[in-house]
Amino acid sequence: MLLLTYILVGVVPLVLFTNTIFRTMNEYFVEERKKELLNQANILSGKISASHYLYDTKKRNEFDEEIRITSNQGNFRVLVIDASGIVVNDSSRQDIGKTYLVQEVIEALDNKDVSRQQEDGVIYATVSILDEYSNKIGVVLISALSDDVSATVGEIRNQSNLLLAVITIVVAILMYFATKIFIEPIKKVLSVIIKMSEGHFDQRIEIKGIRHNEIADLAFACNNMAEKLEQVDTSRQNFVSNVSHELKTPLSSIKVLSESILLQENVPQEMYVEFLGDIISEVDRMTEIINDLLTLVKLDQKEVPILFTETELNKLVIDIVKRMKPLANEKKIVLHYTFLKEAILADIDKTKFVLAISNLVENAIKYTAEGGSVTITIDSDHQNAFLSVADTGIGIAEDEINKIFERFYRVDKTRNRETGGTGLGLSITHSTILMHNGSIKVTSKEQEGTTFLVRIPLRQTA
Repeated sequence: MLLLTYILVGVVPLVLFTNTIFRTMNEYFVEERKKELLNQANILSGKISASHYLYDTKKRNEFDEEIRITSNQGNFRVLVIDASGIVVNDSSRQDIGKTYLVQEVIEALDNKDVSRQQEDGVIYATVSILDEYSNKIGVVLISALSDDVSATVGEIRNQSNLLLAVITIVVAILMYFATKIFIEPIKKVLSVIIKMSEGHFDQRIEIKGIRHNEIADLAFACNNMAEKLEQVDTSRQNFVSNVSHELKTPLSSIKVLSESILLQENVPQEMYVEFLGDIISEVDRMTEIINDLLTLVKLDQKEVPILFTETELNKLVIDIVKRMKPLANEKKIVLHYTFLKEAILADIDKTKFVLAISNLVENAIKYTAEGGSVTITIDSDHQNAFLSVADTGIGIAEDEINKIFERFYRVDKTRNRETGGTGLGLSITHSTILMHNGSIKVTSKEQEGTTFLVRIPLRQTA
């Protein structure tokens, strides 16, 4: 199909252009032939007038010879017609004595030199014959077929058509090989994309050599897309597995506690109260997980409306610190803040932004040992606000930094029960910051601490 398209696009315009050229050429040759016949008619008219052929009967033979020679030399027919329209001489000797009043003769008698092609292709050239007193005494009519012109143009056309056919064949051959060179890689790319659409994300396109062209770039992009899709698929599978694990644990605890009560006889009331309290704790934990999951789903699907209002960020940070102070005091952690600007106004959704920053501060406190510190710093330039949360906690390994925003991912896997939480807080924070058209970056060193840097624009555009 592509080869046919190339041929049509390349050859059809050339054929149309060639036809236009030949039509123009034919018109040009016809015009030249008309000029030539008109010129011959004028010359012959002058000779007839000067030699008095129409009046001097003694010069009849000479008149006939002049007409015959002129006709043979020019390869056309000559008719001499008097003022009344009677043919007085004819190079073909066919119409002598007949009336010949065609339009061109009438116009010539009206003192108009005429050269015109007829519908049958015959060219008429007529010129009036004048006597010594400038009276119109007759007309010279020269008629010639345009076959010689058509034959000349036709011969050129045939040669051009032959050349065009050769060009078409050569172009078709070249396009065939060019198409194979370009289409084969595209077919491979298409094959991989089809397999990926069927769920085979492990497919890759083999790129031979390092060629920086559109096909190679397409292959690189396709491979990169396959890697991203494979990561997404792996993340989805891990997410489902983590959800199952997180929900299975409290369910197993509830089942064990319930069975313990049911299988024992004469259980004291205090034990009922204790076990039911544990069951309620596990139910609360499941509820927290489910609520966080629903929040994430709504954020992903943009179902949660975001309402931007101008908010003073320094005051917002002070309120967050006040709420987190009791949690920090329990572990004797110093929680303080630093404002580098007196007042920073930014367009934010206050409820969602407070939740995102609170998650960062709460995590910093949870993963910082007793006696450590957590510092919140806020600054701005003329376009963005910058808020950092730095702790002196356990830190994050370099190979885990890119994974911390994954759902249910915990850096401190050995302390996931002790520190609590659902493992979804950072995912919610990350989604919230993105909804604010901002970004969040992490720098960390194990056993030295972690710093989260949040950037959001001061003004949100609709």
